[in-house]
Amino acid sequence: MIDDLRWLGIVWQEGPDVGGHFGPYNQSERRSNYARALLTLAAKEFIYPCTCTRNDLAQAVQAPNGGDEEAIYPGTCRCLKASESQRFLDRIASTNTRTQHSILGTGRPPNWRFRIPDSHNISFLDGQFGPQRFIAGRDFGDFVVWRHDNVPAYQLAVVVDDAAMGITEVVRGADLLVSTARQLLLYEALGLQPPEFFHCPLVADEAGVRLAKRHDSLSLRALRAGGVSAETIRNISFTSSKV
Repeated sequence: MIDDLRWLGIVWQEGPDVGGHFGPYNQSERRSNYARALLTLAAKEFIYPCTCTRNDLAQAVQAPNGGDEEAIYPGTCRCLKASESQRFLDRIASTNTRTQHSILGTGRPPNWRFRIPDSHNISFLDGQFGPQRFIAGRDFGDFVVWRHDNVPAYQLAVVVDDAAMGITEVVRGADLLVSTARQLLLYEALGLQPPEFFHCPLVADEAGVRLAKRHDSLSLRALRAGGVSAETIRNISFTSSKV
């Protein structure tokens, strides 16, 4: 991907291939940062262990409003407190998955979910789409911040990384607008300053369906191999799918 982006003409000042002042740039090397953030959330009782399986969730969750792909968690494990699993939290930076669920006394390892403030309004100004407003519990529910396989989830990792690296503006796809609302709750809970956000319309095919990994023929690598120039790609005007 780095090679393809360089071919496209994108130049960056920091990263795993060029170094910089805010490394390391591989998330696998930043695990201790995520673990500290998780312990902070646990101490403030913002998170709880969730032992629900995918099958449990499929039978119980509510369909979300709007286009968010993640169903709203029904709160099955909300009564559990992080303090009840403090031994696990104390070891989370180094303990393997088998030990984790034995500490909890369950037959499976837990996910750790962020306890959203129900009916709380989250508002922010997006650089592309203007004022945005989401309601916790209606537009999204309690979300995973640490996965059952002992890996930090996306929502937690990006918040911790962006704050540590001094990121002031995040530019990404419009499908992540609702994720911004989740992440703003994490910024607040961790006492961190959030960046500004700019969400771009998604690149879509002729039918208006957003491009995904299954569209391999339209990947940068495939287009490059097919003789399409970087300048041509940069100048193409794409239609966006509905936001």
